Amino acid sequence: MTATSPMPAHQSLISPTANPALETALRTRLNGGAAIAGGLGELEPLAVRLGLIQNTLTPRFRDPMLALFAADHGLVLDGIGTQWGRSTRAQAELALQNRLPLAVFARLQGLQLVVVDCGIAEALPPQAKLLARKIAHGTRNSRVGPAMTLEQAHAGVRSGMEIAEHMTGNVLACAGLGLGSAESAALVLSRLMECPVRDFVVAGPDMPPDELTHLLNVLHSAQAKHSDVTDPMEVLATFGGFEIAVMAGAMLVAASKRCLIIVDGMTACAALKLAARIAAPVTDYAVFCRSHGHRGLDEALALFHAAALLELGLDSADGTGAALAWPMIRSAAALLTDLPDLV
Repeated sequence: MTATSPMPAHQSLISPTANPALETALRTRLNGGAAIAGGLGELEPLAVRLGLIQNTLTPRFRDPMLALFAADHGLVLDGIGTQWGRSTRAQAELALQNRLPLAVFARLQGLQLVVVDCGIAEALPPQAKLLARKIAHGTRNSRVGPAMTLEQAHAGVRSGMEIAEHMTGNVLACAGLGLGSAESAALVLSRLMECPVRDFVVAGPDMPPDELTHLLNVLHSAQAKHSDVTDPMEVLATFGGFEIAVMAGAMLVAASKRCLIIVDGMTACAALKLAARIAAPVTDYAVFCRSHGHRGLDEALALFHAAALLELGLDSADGTGAALAWPMIRSAAALLTDLPDLV
């Protein structure tokens, strides 16, 4: 297996969603409803997108999953990425115990919430909503060496592929969880896109200037240590977290099954950009959400020429925005499936 081809079988199975005849039929169907009830703004292009993803005039969803891909990161040893004040394990346990808002929202909206342990430093006891896919007990510090081996990066992608292979539904909402996850994602996006890492730093308006300076010094030091790394899988191994690897693999197989992929947060954007370097059509299957308003995520979304489905002024854990946007997505699909008499 080479660094650039972790999943040759599924790469060839991801079809672009472009279908001019179907798109015309979808728009005609929606225009029929608009002629009677008026236009519904952004719901209409979203409905078209959903029809193209499922390749049908009547998109329907089953068994939607909201997956939090969790891992620890060696960069945290340099005193960054600790903004939530709780360990990655503690955050994962709160999600599993339905003690986070995103867990409550997911339950209310009928989303199956799972936590994927991709590389949490501590052990978690077996639980029904926990998928144990630990590649290692956290990555190494990319400021002093590669975060993981290339073999571990491939193992993470394969693990994510296996998760999506066994998924019973046709919706996968993806979010990252873990100390240092956003910073690792910023490094991956910066190198893949050849953009300044500062563009992708998730820094709230209340972050003290000295903390931001320290954060950027650490990230720039990591970049300088590995200035010659450009291959996508090597970028993942050098800077990435295990959760980015597993999430990217899951996205690739989800797209090959024509599933909707809901992308929430910086880590999920990094995973999608990595997946797109392996199979470009994967982005056809993605819609975007956000759980906070930090500028770094604006830049990440701009890479996909995308905007979040909802802008609610949140400052919450990734995954919250996906849970809140799910009713909007269902409503868009209902314009095509539940209004047959208006065509």
